[in-house]
Amino acid sequence: MKIGLGLPIDDPAALLSWARRADAGPFSTLGLLDRLVYGNPEPLVTLAGLAGATSRIRVQTEVLIAPVHNTAMLAKQTATLDRISGGRFTLGIGVGGREDDCLAAGVDIHRRGRRLDGQMALLRRVWSGEPYGDGVGPIGPRPATPGGPEVLFGGFAPAALERVARFGDGFLGAALPPHLMTGLFRDVEAAWEKHARPGRPRLVAQLNVALGPAGTLAHARHNIRDYYAFTGRAGHMAEGLLTTPERIRETTDAFFAIGADEVMLYCWSSDADQIDRLADAVF
Repeated sequence: MKIGLGLPIDDPAALLSWARRADAGPFSTLGLLDRLVYGNPEPLVTLAGLAGATSRIRVQTEVLIAPVHNTAMLAKQTATLDRISGGRFTLGIGVGGREDDCLAAGVDIHRRGRRLDGQMALLRRVWSGEPYGDGVGPIGPRPATPGGPEVLFGGFAPAALERVARFGDGFLGAALPPHLMTGLFRDVEAAWEKHARPGRPRLVAQLNVALGPAGTLAHARHNIRDYYAFTGRAGHMAEGLLTTPERIRETTDAFFAIGADEVMLYCWSSDADQIDRLADAVF
């Protein structure tokens, strides 16, 4: 049973402590979200630091907004992170949805899906050691994982689910309860079969949690409202925060029942004692 932790973003200096405590416990993965025009730490830089502070636990972007990144540099950064972590890196990737992120990066928000498709072809080429393109040789280093790090696509649109089968290793589903997520899981599996991919896609679910005293819960609700303010559904997201051991355990079990290979418990408060509370709740 693989259960990971999504890291809080409001106190980057605390994340080394989070990583070491999680690495000493039963959790499988540390996830970190990506935004450009926001106060979160840059995920690839941060995960490199966390990989160096740990020895066992995997590190994962959840999800990296690839279209706002330079493709050649992204290929080099992700290969480097996979290499220095000893193959413990998972690239969770998606198109994003914030116009200000795209404006800051000089990217057309209406073409970000097509840009991601082109980026994935280039990333796979670089990770395999082939030249980047005409007149441009290979970009190293070679990743520790043959063919490149594991790639999980996040999103809800049919194009995102198709990308899992075309370019990826699996799917990362967030912001939906199990009874709705099961439809996305089955659609991903159907796309996988349509593209005649061998084996099966890895399915990862994410749920938002906060566990602890009233101050911890209030802090988490404030942070999740602030992060999702642009969606117009910030109140709904805060109301969906799971705040009791029973609800967290029941929902985690429900995700495994619909075929999840791993469940990520995304924490919105920097109270690091949640690591032990969550471990007691779900293991």
